[in-house]
Amino acid sequence: MALIEALAPEPQLEPERTRSDDRPDGRLLRRLRDGLPLVARPFLAIGQAIGRSEADVIAAIRDLVETGAASRFGVIVDHAALGFTANAMVVWDVPDERVDSVGAMFGGRRGVSLCYRRPRRPPLWPYNLFTMIHGRNRDEVRALVEDLATGCGLSDLPRELLFTARRFKQTAPCYGRERRT
Repeated sequence: MALIEALAPEPQLEPERTRSDDRPDGRLLRRLRDGLPLVARPFLAIGQAIGRSEADVIAAIRDLVETGAASRFGVIVDHAALGFTANAMVVWDVPDERVDSVGAMFGGRRGVSLCYRRPRRPPLWPYNLFTMIHGRNRDEVRALVEDLATGCGLSDLPRELLFTARRFKQTAPCYGRERRT
C-alpha cells in the first residue's frame, strides 16, 4: 500500500480563480476563525465589521462548504471545560492489510475524536493507527478503549494508551495568517 501511495500521481488541481470576488475574503475567514459573536444575528455583526451584508456573509460560508473548502460549519467545544479531562492517544499495531478497514470501523465509533494512520518506525515504534479517546476519568477511557477493541473484534491487537500528562495548547486548526491576539 505504501509503495502504491508513493507511486501515485499528484492530483490535478483546478486552476486558481482569478476574479477577486470568487475568492474567500480573508477578513471574513479571520472573523470566522475567531468564532461567532454571541448576538442575535452573528452574520450581520460579522458583515458590519468587514463591510459586507449579512446575506453576503451567509452566501460566502455556504460557498465554502459547497466547494469543499470547508467540510462543515459547526461548533468546537473545549472538552475539558465539559468535564472530559482524561484523554489518551491510543496507538494500535494493525496489520497493514487491515488498517484501512479497522480505521474506518474505529472512526465510526463513540468516543473516538480522531483516527488516523501514520507510518511505523521499527524497531522501536510498531504502531500505525492512532485514535484519540476522551473521558471524564482514566477508568472511563480504559473502558471505552476496551469496548472499542471488543466491539470491533480486535481485542488481540497490540496497543498502548498514552494518557495526556499536560495540555500546552489546544485549538482548532488554523490555516493562513496567524490569529489575532
